[in-house]
Amino acid sequence: MPHNRLALAAGFAALVLAASACGGAGDNGGGSGGGNAGTPGTTAGFDGTTIKLGVLSPLSGPVAVIGLPLTAGNKVWFDHLNSTGGVAGKYKVELVQEDTQYKPDVTVQQYNKVKGNVVAFTQILGTPSTLAVLPQLKTDKVLAAPASLDALWVREENLLPIGGPYQVQAINAIDYYLTQGGGTKDSKICTMSQDDVYGEAGLAGVAEAAKVNGFTVANQQKFKAGTENYAGQIQALAGAGCQMVFLTATPSDAGKIFGTAAQGRFAPKWYAQSPSYAGALSKSAVAPYMQANVLIVSEGTEWGDNAVPGMKDMVERATKYAPSQQPDYYFAFGYNQARAMTAVLEKAVSKGNLSRDGILAASKELGTVSFDGLTGDYQYGSVDDRNPPRTSTLFAIDPAKPFGLKTVKYNFTSDAAKAYEFEKAG
Repeated sequence: MPHNRLALAAGFAALVLAASACGGAGDNGGGSGGGNAGTPGTTAGFDGTTIKLGVLSPLSGPVAVIGLPLTAGNKVWFDHLNSTGGVAGKYKVELVQEDTQYKPDVTVQQYNKVKGNVVAFTQILGTPSTLAVLPQLKTDKVLAAPASLDALWVREENLLPIGGPYQVQAINAIDYYLTQGGGTKDSKICTMSQDDVYGEAGLAGVAEAAKVNGFTVANQQKFKAGTENYAGQIQALAGAGCQMVFLTATPSDAGKIFGTAAQGRFAPKWYAQSPSYAGALSKSAVAPYMQANVLIVSEGTEWGDNAVPGMKDMVERATKYAPSQQPDYYFAFGYNQARAMTAVLEKAVSKGNLSRDGILAASKELGTVSFDGLTGDYQYGSVDDRNPPRTSTLFAIDPAKPFGLKTVKYNFTSDAAKAYEFEKAG
């Protein structure tokens, strides 16, 4: 499966081959690069005082419901960091934002537009979009943080992932269903997934859970992102007698799927991968159906849970730097991405090298980065030694809660998730 994804990425890259050849910063960043230890020289994206980081995210269109809060989370972290002097207390950070519309070809175009003006990318949103730019990241020796949880990222040295991968979410969700959610290996467990590489990640986790737990997936339905009518898929799941359905979608599609299921009086136990949810769903017409039938598998804790140190700090900073920001776990994801990138930049500054080679080298020298309970700690270092979090949190829909979610089970893991091996793409 990873080979197919990389082949798809190469196809997207070919669409902009001419643009890639027309200058930009494919020459390892240019500039003086290294400098003396602790005193980085100027390089692409760093003029000696300000570090520029790229953000490639859907800032318009249906997936902007994810991209906008993610980008706000990036910005609030760096606003906070800049208030303390910046990276290493010396260098302020500036974000260079471009709208990708959640389209892989547009993402590649925007990447080529700004790559010569940034030292790295602190956000590229979406599994298909990340795959589309990955070949050029490798060619250009650029580090990027994917706003996506595909397990494929773990072994990619040009990527700086955070969080437990989608595969881990699926494995943990099914383990919970089988051990605490009323299911058995004889239950009819089914899937409904977006028909692309993002959907494949969820299916891979379900397949692993099926292998470990000894059950056969009873029915699998797929759909194209942006589909208007889901009656056929819902009828097929209902006809198969599905008792549990694992859903991989984005919020706009998930809302229509749940609405169609409610109209058809199909009420299995739905476990939805984290990007399937947005806070607006808890205030929508499908909220009662979701309250009764849906659990969201993600990470971290409820917004405003001061028992988790990272949440207390994040809410205080959001209130200070983005007072209109509503509770949102995509905001937390962007905030944590920025924290991981800051750890890399601090290491690169300590080595006196903010060039592309310097930043990639710094990323390989990181140890474990803690996110203070907002997401699991991530063991970085060499890609062969990386170990992402294996934990998940299950949430139920509760319109009275911030972001419409209440914790059902916090930060749990299964033996299957602990044992899951992450492949290196070939």
